[in-house]
Amino acid sequence: MKKITVRIAICSLVILATAGCQKLNETVYGSKTVDEGGASSSSDLNGVYSQLFGQTDQANTYALQEHSTDEMMGPTRGTDWGDFGTWRKLHTHTWTPSHNQVNDTWDQLNIGVFRASQVIDRATDNQIKAEASFLRAYFMFQVVDLYGQAPYRDPKAPNSSIPIVYNRADATAFIIKDLEFAEANLGTAPNIGKASKAAAQALLAKVYLNKAVYTASTVGGPFTFAKADMDKVIEYANKIEAEGFALEPTGKYFQDFAWDNSTESHGNIFGIYNTVALVNGSAKNRWKMGLHYNQTPDGWNGFTTLADFYKSFDANDERRGVAYPGLTDVVGLRAGFAVGQQYGPKGKALTQRSGKPLIFTEEVNLNFSTEAQGIRVFKYFPHPNADGTVTDSGEDNDYVILRYADVVLMKAEAIMRGGTDPKGETVLGLVNSIRTPRGATALATVTEADMLAERGRELYWEGWRRNDQIRFGKFNDPVDQRPATTDKTRTIYPIPQRAVDTNPNLKQNPGY
Repeated sequence: MKKITVRIAICSLVILATAGCQKLNETVYGSKTVDEGGASSSSDLNGVYSQLFGQTDQANTYALQEHSTDEMMGPTRGTDWGDFGTWRKLHTHTWTPSHNQVNDTWDQLNIGVFRASQVIDRATDNQIKAEASFLRAYFMFQVVDLYGQAPYRDPKAPNSSIPIVYNRADATAFIIKDLEFAEANLGTAPNIGKASKAAAQALLAKVYLNKAVYTASTVGGPFTFAKADMDKVIEYANKIEAEGFALEPTGKYFQDFAWDNSTESHGNIFGIYNTVALVNGSAKNRWKMGLHYNQTPDGWNGFTTLADFYKSFDANDERRGVAYPGLTDVVGLRAGFAVGQQYGPKGKALTQRSGKPLIFTEEVNLNFSTEAQGIRVFKYFPHPNADGTVTDSGEDNDYVILRYADVVLMKAEAIMRGGTDPKGETVLGLVNSIRTPRGATALATVTEADMLAERGRELYWEGWRRNDQIRFGKFNDPVDQRPATTDKTRTIYPIPQRAVDTNPNLKQNPGY
């Protein structure tokens, strides 16, 4: 037995996963006892779960999946949020193999894969092995989705060995095998922070829905969606429904993200479980990154949505924004999109630091914005105290990664793409089952454009937009502040250059 710091362990793991290490976070997060040779324990598994907490960061995986799309941008505001162009390059599709978030995300995800592999290799308990298999599948899914190839080193191999590299199709098969094992060996979970049978089924549906993308002969398509794959999506969706998950009732869309979503959500399947006493991966970043300095609570005055995305919602669609009891009446903040004059406690009209009215505008400039430009998004929000203050720690919103509404829309899309539902449900019926409770007008027909738009309206800010746009062939289309069509090679990110330089099995992706 020996003690090592997690900071040291992280560098070692990155070296093993990518055969190179460029930089470290200098924060020491504590120490971990490493048993050299014993069976994996629940404490080892907790180390794998802890790697998920980085998914709540406003940067890295989340930024790569959102800032590159039509629903998010990070405008520079004077000297704020310049950050050497890291956010602008994501939105304009001008990143390079040395982009800091491309590098850091690669490290973060591959550390997760390797930690899970260590637990699986040594586990004697099928429950531990199945949970680790699900987690490894999740991390590798993100690697495959973002980078198109996945390094893998057998935990039994010597430290000097060079990791093998799975191509996209082989890595997808590897992920499916892990998830099938997890599904067969997991049951229900005490909360969304533990892997469950339903979580494995939801991620299997996600993998099969995207399998055409991951097995295409050309990066960026065209894609051929096999009926057998679409039938698998439908199969897993039906299994999840049978386990009791459901859509939130009318007027309760934001219940899946509110401070009491641990107990009140009907549709959250997997994510990060938080309580006031124990915050694992806080959802706080999701509201902090858009809140103005003078709002309650104060924020970082950063990211915005695009006006065209905001305008895609019906005016009466609850998902666009509502006054939320216990939030709006206490601190003035509304759930959803924030545009126009902003208010604080007791309905006070807020001002900017200059004294001008705090009016969030549809207009925003990626390079030169004022502090009030841009529509903000508050899908998660804090739990105010009765006196109107907000305790800026211990926020107990569970952070959601997989939820039932996504599963319903995946099933609808699979039927649209040729799958057969033994229950006889239709694309139109499923899509309207999402829209109607939110006050949106029922659709008469559903086109591919309608389907992509509905996924955006239901799942905005949840980290799935890039994945969806690629599948529908829309990721490279021009958007506000990115006026030209980008090349299809941008549908995957480059392998970090220092990883390519140190592992001969890695080949740089096309276009980089």
